[in-house]
Amino acid sequence: MVKNQNKLHVWEIALLVGFAAAILWGGWALRSQRVLADKVVRLHILANSDSDADQALKLRVRDVVLERAEAILKSSKDRDEAETALHSALPELQKLAEQEIAAEGYSYSVTAELRHTVFPTRRYNGFTLPAGEYLALRIVIGRGLGHNWWCVVFPPLCTASTTDLSRTAMAAGLSEKDVGLITEESGGYVLKFKSIELWERWKEKLWNG
Repeated sequence: MVKNQNKLHVWEIALLVGFAAAILWGGWALRSQRVLADKVVRLHILANSDSDADQALKLRVRDVVLERAEAILKSSKDRDEAETALHSALPELQKLAEQEIAAEGYSYSVTAELRHTVFPTRRYNGFTLPAGEYLALRIVIGRGLGHNWWCVVFPPLCTASTTDLSRTAMAAGLSEKDVGLITEESGGYVLKFKSIELWERWKEKLWNG
């Protein structure tokens, strides 16, 4: 009887150790994501629908908004300055999107807004951002029910070449450690980012029962 109790006790200890390790790993992952989120602004374009025409229109709107937004943010030194500049420019960016949509023969409404939005882990050309909540410049076309497009408008990583990624990111306030995390320079980054997604899912189940 004592032997069985000892086995159970060992199993319980192992479970507690594993649980503690998961909490520590999840805490690290969450902190890493939040550090990045405090330094970037995403661009999020939502299409009216998944029709070929609406998806093509989404990309045309993306092009004009991205070009203007990057010009507006050119002198921003950090995320706070970028947020202030974009907030002031929302009416202009919305008008640009409306003009592009009208020029293509559509009458969809458009909404331009800055909103904290949850994104999945996303890999781009040369870098990856972990899942989590980020400030995003959102352009919603019509009903906004189609597949969307997103990238990073500050720093201007959407249009930066692979060779300029590090320089562009650090010029906007990201550290070498941040750059190493989002690029393939740090080994195991996929595992690290997946751990953030798993942590967020576990946390949601824990709080929501």
